[in-house]
Amino acid sequence: MPYSDPRHGQHVLVRKGLKFSHLRLLAVLRETGQINAAAQQVGMTQPAASRLLAQLEEMIGAPIFRRHARGVSLTEAGIIMADQAIRTLRELDLSQERVLQAVQGTRGLVRIGSVTGPSLELILPLVREMRVSAPAVELAVTVDTSNKLAEALVAGDLDFYVGRIPEGADAQPFWLCDIGYEPIGLVVRADHPLTRVENLTLEQCVEYDWVTQPPGGLLRRTAEDYLLSHGLQLPRRILATASTLFTLALVQKTNAIAPLARAVAEFFIDSSGLGSRLAILPVAPDLIVKTYSVIRRQEQDLSPAAQSILNALLKRARASRAMQEQRGVAE
Repeated sequence: MPYSDPRHGQHVLVRKGLKFSHLRLLAVLRETGQINAAAQQVGMTQPAASRLLAQLEEMIGAPIFRRHARGVSLTEAGIIMADQAIRTLRELDLSQERVLQAVQGTRGLVRIGSVTGPSLELILPLVREMRVSAPAVELAVTVDTSNKLAEALVAGDLDFYVGRIPEGADAQPFWLCDIGYEPIGLVVRADHPLTRVENLTLEQCVEYDWVTQPPGGLLRRTAEDYLLSHGLQLPRRILATASTLFTLALVQKTNAIAPLARAVAEFFIDSSGLGSRLAILPVAPDLIVKTYSVIRRQEQDLSPAAQSILNALLKRARASRAMQEQRGVAE
């Protein structure tokens, strides 16, 4: 049997003349949809950009764009190549960041995402800790729904996040570590009529207006399923909003009830801002949102700074989960 070089067939495009100018142009063209605009962004003329694109089409043996009245649209082959170009350029930037961190010590930007409850319970204490233990690391924190955070992670705009993989999403790209459940409290203003009711029942709560997430939101689905499982009808009037700030303001000004992450409610109740102007009703102690996790991309190498922050987060999360389990046993 003749000897076969395992390297045969590798780096075909490089041997054909693929250059970083091709990658940069294609990555920008994916965003702009205009050859002239893409050429300007990478610092070349439109004729030069057109020549590079023609070279690239010849290398891969397929058209990569189609012209139309508003500019160009990428073909399937063009999208595949453009997405790979974006990943390759991003990986090179990350490599440079790793080199700098190896030379200068742990530093750089770490982008963290979180759903609301863990952002106060885990991320806020982590940020305070890192300001002391890793002062050269810059942290950027995004608080949003798991759907939005997962999109940002896949797009490369986050290093990792605390939340859940969205329902129906392909779990293949993700690595996760389960870290705990999210207790929910029914929040009202401190002088709400229900705060003066002895032996308060959940049935009495659904007689009031509720303010919660838009339809389909995980917290809203959880609260509605909980009410239905206890044989209750849903509140007759529900105001939907994704804004925690607006929810708290509305609760403070009306008789509305809001299911919120207990960590969020306790933070604002204990703070010097709203203080005692909010209260958690003593009902539904077992109302919880399903387990959340620390999630990152499966095949994405983290920078040393991001890895060190992730390690610190996982350590804090495991301690928090142990406390949850101890409380569960005690109850």
